[in-house]
Amino acid sequence: MKKRKRKNSPPFNFPLAKGGKRGVGIFISLEGIEGTGKSTQARMLSEYLIKKRYETALTEEPGGTAISREIRKVLLSTKHDKMDYMAELLLYNAARIQHIKEKIVPELAKGKIVITDRFSDSTAAYQGYGRGISLRLIDSLDRIATGRMRPDLTILLDLDVETGLRRNKHINKVDRLELEDVRFHKKVREGFLKLAAKEPKRIKLVKASKSIAEIHREIVRIVEKVLE
Repeated sequence: MKKRKRKNSPPFNFPLAKGGKRGVGIFISLEGIEGTGKSTQARMLSEYLIKKRYETALTEEPGGTAISREIRKVLLSTKHDKMDYMAELLLYNAARIQHIKEKIVPELAKGKIVITDRFSDSTAAYQGYGRGISLRLIDSLDRIATGRMRPDLTILLDLDVETGLRRNKHINKVDRLELEDVRFHKKVREGFLKLAAKEPKRIKLVKASKSIAEIHREIVRIVEKVLE
């Protein structure tokens, strides 16, 4: 795996790896609307890379740390249906700051491959395109929260909204965002596709209508190119 300099560094000190040297890992995110199988594919990718003798760190957003997981409970609870959109946006950023500081950056410093189920693209898609919050405002907050840190590679799992929601309903997965109407989720999907069109080198589109095994093989092919 090639050593690389991080193009975007968060606005806090990057911790040193053992021996006082900075390790530079690879940061991979999986994105997509509800029901695309991100969590399953993130886990399968991590397991595959471990078998190939890579060190990995598997995480998720909102979450990854004790504080971020508590924020996750507030954000996704169906009891909080009156949450203001701006409060929602700020809570996601708060969880992300803690996640980067406590989990992502330290693991990258050790030279690990960090795989996260969601990152900042989800905020642009859900709170920006979905909620209608100014993308300029979201970008300004992102600059404060992450220093515009971006994954080295983003896998966008794309699926039609109705199928995705039906999948989650089948496994009894329900949270506050999933209770939004189909129109909202279609806006989110359109947002993800617009983000992919803007950054084709970083964001790679994978059709999530295929079988789990087929999707995994395609993701592996994409990731292996980055690792060459």
